[in-house]
Amino acid sequence: MKKNLRPLELVKLMRPKHYIKNFLIFVSITFNRDLFNPAVLGQVMLGFAAFCLLTSAVYVVNDIRDVESDRQHEVKRSRPIAAGAVPIPAAWVLAGGLLAAALTIQLAAFGNRGESLLLMGAYFAVNMGYSLGLKHVPFLDIVLLVLGFVLRVLYGAAIVGSVTSAWVYLTVFALSFYLGLGKRRNELKKTRDSGGNTRRVLQYYSYEFLDKFMYLCLTLAVTFYALWSADGEITAKYGTDKLIWTVPLVIIILMKYSADIESDSFGDPVDVVMHDKVLLGLSALLGLAVVALIYLPGL
Repeated sequence: MKKNLRPLELVKLMRPKHYIKNFLIFVSITFNRDLFNPAVLGQVMLGFAAFCLLTSAVYVVNDIRDVESDRQHEVKRSRPIAAGAVPIPAAWVLAGGLLAAALTIQLAAFGNRGESLLLMGAYFAVNMGYSLGLKHVPFLDIVLLVLGFVLRVLYGAAIVGSVTSAWVYLTVFALSFYLGLGKRRNELKKTRDSGGNTRRVLQYYSYEFLDKFMYLCLTLAVTFYALWSADGEITAKYGTDKLIWTVPLVIIILMKYSADIESDSFGDPVDVVMHDKVLLGLSALLGLAVVALIYLPGL
């Protein structure tokens, strides 16, 4: 008997919880003190909406491509396509609609302002390459994950024409490599614990390699962030030298995250953060502290 297609399954297929990654689009306006500027914020909100639609389209295509391997995975088997809740033809229609909606917002609101359309296209191309087979190429798979994070920051700066410190970009690069390596480490652990392997690229990785470079990137991320917070131009721009005191909180957050991915938690950054209330609270505290120091220099 044919199942009725439930709208909730389509929403689940779009993975709205992963929209949290798209908040990287707000990085540039936050550090340029435009977060509470209604005109600028409105523009970035439109960009955020367009990017959310784009990322959902990417997730749908990825799930279509991975349907067979997802059915063998202990967690991914519950995804709508793998579970049979959403037929593949309907998923293709959804992906096309999401992509069309993303492009409509982009072209209507920004065109190719600051090469933002090219950056959006680059994000789509990177992720299509990942879904179509590049995720099976060792090292390149992690590089593509990193580019997904960095392109979000670049896009957010492009749509409003803001300039972001090189230290911020270096921090995002290093932190993204840390997250990507950590994701693979956690997947490797789960693969060895379960005795199965639904991701072929894991055969090229070892705990020793992943740990070595994961913690190298963690160290670099903290270093770059500390250099940004202590940079003379930054302290003069914001009128405060207290940003350096947020560095210990960054270290604590990354220590907690590292403990999570070395345990039995699922390795996707969003799942790790959303399932660890302490980590979520610490991250929110860091965000509030940084915003307060940037926007209220008299503190």
